Amino acid sequence: MQRWAWVDLSAGTARLRAVDENLILHFLGGRGLGAALLFHHLADPTDPFHPENPLIFSVGPLTGTPWPTGARSHVTFHSPLSGIYGYANTGGMFGAGLCRAGYAGVFITGRADRPVYLEVKPDGVTLRPADHLWGLGTYATHDALAAGGARVACIGPAGERGVRFAAIINDRGRAAARCGGGAVMGGKNLKAVVVRGRAEPGEAHWPAAFLEQARRAFERVRDHPNVAGLRDWGTVVLVAGKNVSGDLPARNHQVGQVPWVDQVDARAIAHYTLKSKGCFACPIRCGRVTRVGSGPGGELPEVLEGPEYETLDALGPMCDIDDPEMIIQANLLCNDLGLDTISTGVVIAFAMECHQRGLLDDREFSLKWGDAGTLLGLIRHIAHRRGLGDLLAEGSRRAAEAIGGGAQRYAMQVKGMELPRQEPRIAKGFGLGHATANRGADHLYALPTIDLAGNLDAARRFFPPEIVPALMDADDETHKPDLVVFTEHYCAVSDALGVCKFTTAETYAVYPQHLAAGLSALWGREVSGEELLTVGERIVNLERLYNVRLGLSRADDRLPERFTSQPLEVYAFARDEATPGAGEVIGSSDLVHVGLLRNFDAMLDRYYRLRGWDEDGVPTPDTLRRLGLDAWVSSPTSKR
Repeated sequence: MQRWAWVDLSAGTARLRAVDENLILHFLGGRGLGAALLFHHLADPTDPFHPENPLIFSVGPLTGTPWPTGARSHVTFHSPLSGIYGYANTGGMFGAGLCRAGYAGVFITGRADRPVYLEVKPDGVTLRPADHLWGLGTYATHDALAAGGARVACIGPAGERGVRFAAIINDRGRAAARCGGGAVMGGKNLKAVVVRGRAEPGEAHWPAAFLEQARRAFERVRDHPNVAGLRDWGTVVLVAGKNVSGDLPARNHQVGQVPWVDQVDARAIAHYTLKSKGCFACPIRCGRVTRVGSGPGGELPEVLEGPEYETLDALGPMCDIDDPEMIIQANLLCNDLGLDTISTGVVIAFAMECHQRGLLDDREFSLKWGDAGTLLGLIRHIAHRRGLGDLLAEGSRRAAEAIGGGAQRYAMQVKGMELPRQEPRIAKGFGLGHATANRGADHLYALPTIDLAGNLDAARRFFPPEIVPALMDADDETHKPDLVVFTEHYCAVSDALGVCKFTTAETYAVYPQHLAAGLSALWGREVSGEELLTVGERIVNLERLYNVRLGLSRADDRLPERFTSQPLEVYAFARDEATPGAGEVIGSSDLVHVGLLRNFDAMLDRYYRLRGWDEDGVPTPDTLRRLGLDAWVSSPTSKR
């Protein structure tokens, strides 16, 4: 199934066509096909809102199938936040709905002359008026369009107003959040994509051999010990352990621990949890449905999906907010207004530190650490581009340039995108991965968890035995590039196939050979795990070529100087190991570790060598030939 809808919003037309089979073999689907299509169809790299720049929704060959966590869908675009290659990935039910309607993707260009939404059905695609929806939040938009079991991906006021980190929200709380895809959607006057599909196919729809492989994989994931914490507590299970190690970024990365961790950890959030929730075909069900006393201002529902770890840290410790109800309400607001919670929390923390340093004041908000009124108020102002929110809606890089006075030192961003919620001085593989990721600072581009999780089995399986001891030492920088290169490939494969990384690069419940066995049975042609990893490498290199064509180089693979020049002190914590989340500071004098990226340039040099890139980060001709990209692109610096 590789039917695509090609939509021209300017002309108001939609046509159906198939994607070239060679592209599928080279890039699989999802993120891979998105990158390939964006590379060849970008109209104007200087204007991310150019009407003819595409917005691409795509799914992988395992999306919508019985394969465990085959729920992921992808959105690819030229990022208004970074000005380079951009994408966002999401779970829930939307991707499976698109598959069940008979589509592998929707390729959208143009700009409607008035607000519209796109209705995708098995018999075709139709543009519908959306004037009555413009200005609504994502919850009201979803409820207005989801009749009859339709799957809805939509934007809120933030996307309509061009907030550069606006998200696309699907299934009432799942987010294709990073890089500003919601702003691209708003720039096209596209309020929503609504999928009305067929009923779920029975087992006879799938090859028997594939059903058997999917059953085995489902059992592996369901029973794997590495997923137990996610299943039992959700992603907030990470909070307590991160606080112990110093990997819980707080106060804009000025510190890596908070003394009040027990107020926001897994046990604390459990007090607000109604039930667990899973995406399509998921045996883990790491999602959490939570309730607070009332929605912010009384205008929003009391129940939402979340918060997950990244959101909790961005809207909590990063801004020194210790009240879980305020964090949950902030999450609710971001979802409804259509904002990326990571960038939102980080840009507000940036404003708070600028105030701390005497660089920024505001008439409406105190900008003081821990002020929940500032947090909730700025979220609304960012989404509606009011007051200081109009500046922060540009992202921390642009805001820092406007503020001046050295504010750039406090903007926690790479390539224009705000850092996700890892501390690079402690999680050094993540630090390198944030710097090299082709969409800007990104924890899911590499997801190098093997050393931090102590996953010795995975390390021994995928790396030479002589480097395993150093690789598994979280503080040893020598072989962090080896780890990042491998996991970048594995993550690209996961995104291209349409499966959740909580089964792959996060837990290693599923290895590349398991994915290959499933794909082989589905396609009826033999595919190996090594071939899949080569596809992942091809995708990473194509994304790099996209950015090289725009002028990016080694100078852009850089972390904020805080992580290479300012040591991070880590103090001892006592923990009740039987209860995830319990912990308290023993005392500020109990220093146990000092974190710092000691030789980032050496890590970057080795990363480039392993990749087959030159010293400026450009893929060499030999690398392009080996990956079959030499004939596909004329040269790394070619213009359209």
